[in-house]
Amino acid sequence: MRPGQVRYSLRSSNRKQHYHTGVGDGSQSASAHPGEPRHIGSGWISGVLSVILGAMGLAGVFCFLFPEILTTPEVRDAVPLEYLRALLHLVLVAAFVLGFASAVLRRNKLLGGTGLALATLAVLLGGSTIPGRAVEQSNYLGMDWFLLNLLFLALIFVPMERLFARLKEQGVFRPGWRTDLAHFFLSHLTVQVSVFLTLTPARVFFTWAVNADLQRWVAAQPVWLQFLEILVVSDFCEYWMHRFEHTVPFLWRFHAIHHSCERMDWLAASRLHLVDIVVIRAVTFIPLYVLGFANGPIFAYLVFVSFHAIFIHANVNFRFGWLDWVIATPRFHHWHHSAQFEAIDKNFAVHLPLLDKLFGSLHLPRQEWPATYGIAGNPVPENFFVHAVYPFAPRRFRRKRT
Repeated sequence: MRPGQVRYSLRSSNRKQHYHTGVGDGSQSASAHPGEPRHIGSGWISGVLSVILGAMGLAGVFCFLFPEILTTPEVRDAVPLEYLRALLHLVLVAAFVLGFASAVLRRNKLLGGTGLALATLAVLLGGSTIPGRAVEQSNYLGMDWFLLNLLFLALIFVPMERLFARLKEQGVFRPGWRTDLAHFFLSHLTVQVSVFLTLTPARVFFTWAVNADLQRWVAAQPVWLQFLEILVVSDFCEYWMHRFEHTVPFLWRFHAIHHSCERMDWLAASRLHLVDIVVIRAVTFIPLYVLGFANGPIFAYLVFVSFHAIFIHANVNFRFGWLDWVIATPRFHHWHHSAQFEAIDKNFAVHLPLLDKLFGSLHLPRQEWPATYGIAGNPVPENFFVHAVYPFAPRRFRRKRT
């Protein structure tokens, strides 16, 4: 069997059965656990939000208590301390209010009580009044980076997906959201490790390719031109690395984690194995390091990528017309995640669909969206901890659910 056929066999087996499964909204999962209702006004949503905000508030307090361990230098330098205090105060107040509302509305007080307990513990530990102090550190976890990203991305994408949802029946807390939130947490918490592993290959193995005159010339170009060049160069490298991940069995084991998500929204973008993240970023960084682009354009590119990579996974019904062929849009990338036969191993570009057009991997039916997502046969278990070890497991374990 050729390498490319491995993924084909995993995704094409039981294709008809998978096709008729649909994308759903978790109603089947909810009905499998009979109990109190979960609709708006039942107190379930406010209870879940209270628990999430209470946990975030408590984690924020720990960031103030142990900044040398839990916070990143970049966040401390970029965000004034008084802003962080005000934000933490708002989060704790919201956790209290939502927890109280859930406790009033629901017969079962577990959710509301948990949210209230977490927020109360955070306040007892000092809340937003903990004094700041100087920090000396070498190794750290990116807890503050995780909390700020989760809060602001949720504030942007949750309302967007509610107002412009393509699949209106798909709720915010759709099946698999806990798994994806765990991936989001791990990728942000290990930011120092992932950055180190991303930069090291270029600096260790490609210093011989660095030319000082070329780097000065590249860095002297206009910022807008460097940004466009970075976009083209990085996406070209990412296209081929992404394509290899779909055709090389060893690499596909890691990348299959990302494709195992059967419901697309902004949080699904975070379902990535740490090895997958590091490999893609390391390969992409090599030409940027060798060519010597200035820090400003690179930072602008990183900001753009951070938003764009999440946006193309979002559950939105935006139509971009001819722009679908210029820049990757949600419809373009959703086809990459489709389990439909004709879409398998298509649309590898992350930013520029022209690359797929040039190399024969474009699939973008006019005005159509995929009917199903994921991998046919569901070979990847829906479990965050299993995801971590799945690529290293024996073949019989990796395929037993197919």
